[in-house]
Amino acid sequence: MSVRELCLGARDAARRLAQVDTGVKNRALDAIADALVSRTIEIIEANALDLEAGRAAGLPGALMDRLALDAARVEAMADGARAIAALPDPVGEVVEGFRLPNGLDVRKVRVPLGVVAVVYEARPNVTIDAAALCLKSGNAVMLRGSRSAAHSNAVLTRVAAEAAAGAGLPAGSLTLVSGGGREELTELATQAGVVDLIIPRGGEGLKAALSSVATVPVIYAASGNCHVYVDASADLDAAVAIAVNAKVQRPGTCNAAETLLVHRDAAAAFLPRALRALAAEGVELRG
Repeated sequence: MSVRELCLGARDAARRLAQVDTGVKNRALDAIADALVSRTIEIIEANALDLEAGRAAGLPGALMDRLALDAARVEAMADGARAIAALPDPVGEVVEGFRLPNGLDVRKVRVPLGVVAVVYEARPNVTIDAAALCLKSGNAVMLRGSRSAAHSNAVLTRVAAEAAAGAGLPAGSLTLVSGGGREELTELATQAGVVDLIIPRGGEGLKAALSSVATVPVIYAASGNCHVYVDASADLDAAVAIAVNAKVQRPGTCNAAETLLVHRDAAAAFLPRALRALAAEGVELRG
C-alpha cells in the first residue's frame, strides 16, 4: 500500500477508535504485552538481522546499543504496555467547566487527536512505546522508523497490530510506514487533513527534514543536553554513584547525562572521586 492509502486507512480507524471504551483499549494493551513475551524469539531473530546489517555498515557502538533487543528488553517493552494500560483513560476527562448565567454548561473535555504519526530513529522499543500511548489515548498511530531497524520494527508492529485487532481494536489502528527514505517521510509529512500530528524522535537532521516539508503539525522533542548537579550539601558517595549511572547506564540514549555541574564548595572533594569513577567506565571529563 502507498503511504497515502495507509494514512486513509488510519483515518478511518481513528474515527472508530475514538469511540472504543476503556476496557477494550486496556485489554488490547495487555494482549500486546502478552504477545511480545510469547513471541520473544521471533522478535530477537528479526533484530539479529538488523544488528548484522548494522555491524556491516559500521554503526558506532552507541547506535548498536540503541538498536539491540534481548529478552530483558522485550520484557521491558511488555511491562511498559501493561503500565500504560493501568493508567487512567484521558479520553472524556473534563479538564474544567463552568455554567453561564443563562444556564448553559461549558466544559473543556479531552478527546483523541485522530491520527498521530511517530517518526523515530534506531530504537525499536519506541515502536511499542508510541503505539501503546497512542492507542490508550484513542488515537490511530502510524509508525515510521529508520532503515537500520527495519526488521525489528516490522515484526514488532505485526505482533502488536495482530494482538490489538484480536482484542477488538479497529483494523488500521496501528500501521507501519515501511521504507526509511526521505520520499516516504515527505509523503507522510504532507498529509494535512488526514494525519493530525507528527511527533519526531531523532536527531537534528530528522527535525530539519521535517520542518522543510511538513504541512501536518509537528511537535519537536528536545535533543538531550541533560545535566547532573552536585550541591555542596550532597552525599558524595551517592553523588558519585548517580553521576556514573546517569552517564554510563545507556550512554546512547537522549536522557544520558552530558553535563556535570558541581558546587564550588564540593568540587575539591567530589571531582577527583568522580573523575576516577567515570574514567574507569571509559568516560572523558572536559572542563
